[in-house]
Amino acid sequence: MKKQAKKIINKTLLYFTSFVLLVSFSLVSHINIIFTFFLLFIFAYLKISEFRKAKKTNILHLSFLFILGFALVIFLKRHTTLSPYHIPLPAFAMLTVILFSNLELALLISLCLSVFIGLTFNTDLYLLMIMFLCSLTGAFFVYRIRQRYKIIKAGILVSVVMVLCLVILSYRKSVGIMSFSSPNIISACLNGILSAFIVAGAVPIFEFLFKVVTNISLLELSDFNHPLLKRLVLEAPGTYHHSLLVGNLAEVAAESINANALLARIGAYYHDIGKLEKPEYFSENQNKSLSRHEQLKASISKLVIINHVKNGLILAKKHKLNSAIVEFIEQHHGTSLVFYFYLRALEQTEKKEDVKEEIFRYTGPKPQTKETAIVLLADSSEAACRAVENPNAQRIDEIVHTVVNNKFIDGQLDECDLTLKDLHKIAKTFIHILSAIYHSRVEYPEMKSEGSNKESPKKNQDRSSQNKKNS
Repeated sequence: MKKQAKKIINKTLLYFTSFVLLVSFSLVSHINIIFTFFLLFIFAYLKISEFRKAKKTNILHLSFLFILGFALVIFLKRHTTLSPYHIPLPAFAMLTVILFSNLELALLISLCLSVFIGLTFNTDLYLLMIMFLCSLTGAFFVYRIRQRYKIIKAGILVSVVMVLCLVILSYRKSVGIMSFSSPNIISACLNGILSAFIVAGAVPIFEFLFKVVTNISLLELSDFNHPLLKRLVLEAPGTYHHSLLVGNLAEVAAESINANALLARIGAYYHDIGKLEKPEYFSENQNKSLSRHEQLKASISKLVIINHVKNGLILAKKHKLNSAIVEFIEQHHGTSLVFYFYLRALEQTEKKEDVKEEIFRYTGPKPQTKETAIVLLADSSEAACRAVENPNAQRIDEIVHTVVNNKFIDGQLDECDLTLKDLHKIAKTFIHILSAIYHSRVEYPEMKSEGSNKESPKKNQDRSSQNKKNS
C-alpha cells in the first residue's frame, strides 16, 4: 500500500510540475493561455487512449514535432512579414503519418498546430480551418506510402486544396474574387510544394533521430542485393527460400488483420540471418540422408540451434539494421521450447529429472507486436508443413491449427495485441497459401525410350478418339 501511495504521489507531483512549467512557458512566450489548456487536454487524451500502449519514446518524439511546429510559427510571426499561408504546417501532419503510421496522431497534431496558428494570427478562424483541412489532406495522402514521389503528389494536392479554400472563403468574407490575385494565393500555391520537399528531406533525418523505420526505408531493405540477403542465397539457399515463403505468408496474414504488411514481410526476410554462421546444422540446408546432429549430444545441438538468434543480432548490428527489423530476429521464436532436442535429451539420459525444460527454451523476449507474432506463427507453420512427406489440404489444416494453438497455449502470444479473431484469420490465410504450395501432385508416367516397345498407330488412334469422347 505504501508503494502504491508513493507512486500516486510521484505521478501527481510530475503532472503538477509539468502543468506549472507549461503555463509559465506560455506566459513568458506570450502564448494564449486557452491554447495551453487545450494542449494539456490533448496530451491527457494521449495518456488515457490506446496510444499509451506504444513505446514511451513515441510521446517524446511527438512532443518534439509539436515544439518544432510552435517554434516555426512563433519565429515567422515575430521575425518576418510573410503571410501565414507560407507556414508549411501540413508538413508536420505528413511527417507524423509517415513516421508513426497513425492517422489519429496526425489528426491531433494538425488540430493543435492549426489552433495555435489561428490564435497567433489575430484569432483567425478561417486560417485555422484552412490549415487544419490542408494538414489532414496531406496526412491522408501519405498514409502508408511506399514511393517517395507520392509525397510530391500529396504536396501538390495540398496546394490545390488551400487555393480552393481561399477562393471559396473569399466570397464568404465578402472580399470578392480579387483575393484570388492576392499574395495569399501565391503563398498557398507554394505551401504544399514546400511542405512536400521538407517532408522528403526530413524523413531520413527523423528516421535516424527517432530510430524508426518507414515504408520507404523498408522497401530499400527489400532489395535482394542487400549483402545479407545475397549471403543467404549463396551460403544458405534453403534458409533463403524458407524466409521468402515466411515473408509471403506474413504479408498476406498481416493484411487480413490490418497490421503493417510490408514490415511483416521485410522482417521475415531477415529473421533467420543468424543461420549464416552454421547453415549446415539447419534442416532446410541439409541433405535428407545426412544430419550434422546425429553425432552430437542433444545439449550441444540445442546450443547451435538457439544461438542462431544471438548470431543474427550480431550480424544485424554489424550491418546497422533498423531496430524494427532487429525485433523480428530477436522475437521470432519467443521463449519457445526446442522440442525435438528436448525429447532427444530425455532419450539420451536415464535421469530424466536432470533434463530441465527451461534449458531447452529460447531466451526471448516473446513477440511484442502483431507483426513479430505473425512471423513467429508463419515460421513455425511453414517449417511444420515442409516436414510432412505426403501433404494434403486436410493435413495442412490440422498442422496449422496445431501450431497456432500450441503457441497460444504456451503463452508465446501473451505480450502482443493479437485477438482470437485475429488468430482465426491468420490461420485461415496460412492454410490457403500453404495448401497451394505443398499440395500433392499427380505422378507422371515415365517416358519410354525410342527402342522400347512402341504402341501401334492404330492403338494411338483408338486412344485419341477415346480421349475426345471423354472430353
